[in-house]
Amino acid sequence: MDPLPLDPALVLSVLGDPMLVASTLIDPVLIAPVLGGPLADDIANAQVLLLAGVLLTACLAKLVFRAPVPAAPAHVHGVPVPGRLRRATALRQDRRANVGLGAAEGVLGLALLITPHLAVRLATIAVFAAATWAVGELRVRRPDAGCGCFGGLSTKQIGHRTVLRAVLLTAAAVVSLDAPHAGLTVLLDGPSAAGAVLLAELALFAALSPEIAVLLGRTRPRLRPVTPCERRRSPLAETYARLRESDAWRESENAIVSAVPLDVWREGCWRFVVYPAHVDGRDTELVFAVSTAERGHTVRVAAVPPATPALPATL
Repeated sequence: MDPLPLDPALVLSVLGDPMLVASTLIDPVLIAPVLGGPLADDIANAQVLLLAGVLLTACLAKLVFRAPVPAAPAHVHGVPVPGRLRRATALRQDRRANVGLGAAEGVLGLALLITPHLAVRLATIAVFAAATWAVGELRVRRPDAGCGCFGGLSTKQIGHRTVLRAVLLTAAAVVSLDAPHAGLTVLLDGPSAAGAVLLAELALFAALSPEIAVLLGRTRPRLRPVTPCERRRSPLAETYARLRESDAWRESENAIVSAVPLDVWREGCWRFVVYPAHVDGRDTELVFAVSTAERGHTVRVAAVPPATPALPATL
């Protein structure tokens, strides 16, 4: 579309209405990308992928990570908990209820990927709006309880981040109403601006999710406890092996005059090995300190004057 010609008579006739003058002079093609167009579609499509991913992740978490079932308290910080809220909390912690809710979330997430039907989008808005209300109520009335959003991973107390995450997901569900495509269609279309928007939103979602720290804590490999070095059994052969592999030994090896140590003893986390040596034309003793720790191979060396033999007492 070519820009509209500037007609002085038209400008004078509408001079009292600045908005009409602006709408006459500005090319509609220039303002279309700002008010809508492909960028708006990409943003809306990204929300569909985000919501589908969150719903499917919540479904999987509820099925895999079983939530603990503590007794519902009658009082929190001295304030009586309403019976209705106690029953709702107990229902949320019920295994069958969690499985059923997770299955429903999984079905809705798959529907977002398969179809752009308006009913699916409206159901998504209703689900996230209800979740936002529930999180807000739990934060006020049950501050000691987790939200259960992702099953057994959501055990931490509900904080501002969890509430903000629920609000933002509800807003994303509203924006997804304008998405022209289903999630799978967006994925099959290949790289687009929707992918960049989705990555940015996933980073924000991760920052607002305390469940990630809980998940990392569960999946971190369990290392067997390390025996304290002062109580660990360290064979003499291990000490010699560590000593001969060390830089301290390689730097001092040429000065040692005997392969047989003068003395060996242990104190706490160290085993000391003494060798006779000849350094700078003088006889000396090299004292090696070898760590007995399981994961520490520290070896230190010090040169000391040779011990003077004790003289026999004169009668």
